[in-house]
Amino acid sequence: MAEQRKEPTAGGWAALASSAKRMLRSGKPMGSVKTLLRVNQDAGFDCPGCAWGDPEHASSFEFCENGVKAVTWESTRKAVGPEFFARHTVSELQEKDAYFLEGQGRLVHPMRYEPKSDKYRPCSWKDAFQLIAAKLNALDSPDEALFYTSGRTSNEAAFLYQLFARAFGTNNLPDCSNMCHEASGVALTEQIGIGKGTVQLEDFEQAEAIFVFGQNPGTNHPRMLGDLRKAALRGAAVVTFNPLKERGLVKFSDPKKAGDMLLGGVNISAEYFQVRPGGDRAVAKGIMKLLLDADRANGGVIDHEFIAEHMEGYDTLVADLDATEWSQIETLSGLTRAELQIAADIYRTSERTIFTWAMGITQQPDAVDTIQTLINLLLLKGNIGRPGTGACPVRGHSNVQGDRTMGITEKPKPAFLDALEAEFGITAPRREGYNTVASIKAMAEGRAKVFIGMGGNFASATPDTEFTEAALARCNLTAHVATKLNRSHLVCGKDALILPCLGRTEIDIRASGDQMVTVEDSMSMVHGSAGINAPVSDMLMSEPAIVAGIADATISGDKIPWRSMADDYDNIRDKIASTVPGFENFNARIKQKGGFYLGNSAGERQWATATGKARFCVHPLPVNGDKDTRFTLITIRSHDQYNTTVYGLNDRYRGVKGERRVLFINPQDIDKMGLNEGVLVDLKSHQADGKGRVAEGFRLKAHEIPEGAVAAYYPETNVLLSVDSFDPRSGTPSSKSIPVTLHRAGT
Repeated sequence: MAEQRKEPTAGGWAALASSAKRMLRSGKPMGSVKTLLRVNQDAGFDCPGCAWGDPEHASSFEFCENGVKAVTWESTRKAVGPEFFARHTVSELQEKDAYFLEGQGRLVHPMRYEPKSDKYRPCSWKDAFQLIAAKLNALDSPDEALFYTSGRTSNEAAFLYQLFARAFGTNNLPDCSNMCHEASGVALTEQIGIGKGTVQLEDFEQAEAIFVFGQNPGTNHPRMLGDLRKAALRGAAVVTFNPLKERGLVKFSDPKKAGDMLLGGVNISAEYFQVRPGGDRAVAKGIMKLLLDADRANGGVIDHEFIAEHMEGYDTLVADLDATEWSQIETLSGLTRAELQIAADIYRTSERTIFTWAMGITQQPDAVDTIQTLINLLLLKGNIGRPGTGACPVRGHSNVQGDRTMGITEKPKPAFLDALEAEFGITAPRREGYNTVASIKAMAEGRAKVFIGMGGNFASATPDTEFTEAALARCNLTAHVATKLNRSHLVCGKDALILPCLGRTEIDIRASGDQMVTVEDSMSMVHGSAGINAPVSDMLMSEPAIVAGIADATISGDKIPWRSMADDYDNIRDKIASTVPGFENFNARIKQKGGFYLGNSAGERQWATATGKARFCVHPLPVNGDKDTRFTLITIRSHDQYNTTVYGLNDRYRGVKGERRVLFINPQDIDKMGLNEGVLVDLKSHQADGKGRVAEGFRLKAHEIPEGAVAAYYPETNVLLSVDSFDPRSGTPSSKSIPVTLHRAGT
């Protein structure tokens, strides 16, 4: 432990210094301060960063370091308009990295690609809408169109977007959920009847133990550290399972707390277990075996009363645990039985426990099976549906959960489609649409010919970079709604559009006056968001207005009142209230202080499954593979990154400055290869399709990570992951388990 204390503490003075630099670089530091004081406030806007829940706004400072980055990044004075595109060809810009592209500033004018000059040229909104309409209406089938959605999109825009896709005639609504928490939704829906987390923020105040699996909140959702800090201070045990030693889960100094700043912060994890990549299912089974042994010996460990009333499949679970060998558990988890006993004792003695996880779990090859095994352990002691307990999949982007609630899915429920038909008089398509992976393949094979992206950076967020970019380039049209320039805008179809939209921080004025949008956080709380800054350009349109403009140009007739909904978002919310369960009387309820809670059936121990009971879902452990020279690569974010947005080239918590092509590796593995730290290596992936995929020029950096595991940033390493490497039950790409070999650069 003494050695750990020498490492940098998450948060603290460095976070304050970083935030100050961001505000200065924005070009309007005082404006940035004013803007930040309205983040996550009732009379302000929702942070465009992560989806962690908001407290009751007891403080004016409801933002974190990464929230500062997101807000100042969006509210910059820099602009990317016709003059910028006149100076640069698309081919020139393709040579630039993500940091350069997004660092140029806000997109301020609709642009259309001109192949002859290899440049984007300015166009009018009317011409853009008519071009999209012409391309869509020229398709042989509506299923040749793809409508992709980023998790930043508001509830109102998402509802209009899915309505347009279904009125057009397709369920091809791939979204960023397909690449992150799709596995959580599939696992939880099958097991407890709802695909959302069951906790509220208040549960973190009552839990006696919080088990954290496969996540790095210090970088990916820093406000979560505030709740973990409070839990640790009151004596709750935070138990972490993660291959990399991450600073935020070791020690955190809350910049808003004077004591933390003076004394060096709070120790977060009571125990930190560096599990092997993909070993979490073995961890859960090991702990369950130990609990079963303790219950058989002395009783009082397993909640048999809860199981008898609420569960099915217990006998099958017990038989599976009895048949699972400890040697297999230890090999796959990378932990000893004694280490797992420590975790089991904490869980056994805790009366109220929360399990929380993120993409370190969901992006495993058998992610659904792993999540269901973790939930088996949670349910074994009845830790769902009581205060201080529950399942908490920590979502990424700020409204990714809300978008799914609004119907952004390739697998809509029949009841939802029935409601759309009744409300709007359309005939909704019933065939299943394409998810993200299927969309890539459909474009590559010519089965999808128009791609519309509502935010996001599809080319960089998806696997198999070269294959995906070639697929996008085959399209008749690629059109992207965005605030900043990114790689996807430079992978042009035969025709291409960039459609600049308002940011979350900006005032949105429509015909009926100032508008508000809404979002849903990871705790199923719905709250309003209204920008406070003047738009950076008078050529920007809101996302709802853009969707309505495209729809009005594409679909003939007046069945759906696109323009009236876009002119007054209250009209959209009225339609949501009529079609989406839980949103009844939407416009009145959203005016409540703090918004409103959608509710959670499993959180009330109402199991919306076929049998009316929750299920123990049993999955055998994978067979131990033969040990060879391959490493398991885990793709990660740097601290100066959010999703594919790169804010800077530093990673403060991991000691990286001014670079991104870094490979984190156990120092003993460096020695075994006869290399030295700092040597450049090329990564060669070994995928089932046998294709040679290489990522070149990564500098070795010693790190606390299990032997045989390595980690590097995405999107630089997405090139290594085959489009066919995904969890078969959810379609989630296996980004946390890429088999690679390392070779000296250039050999």
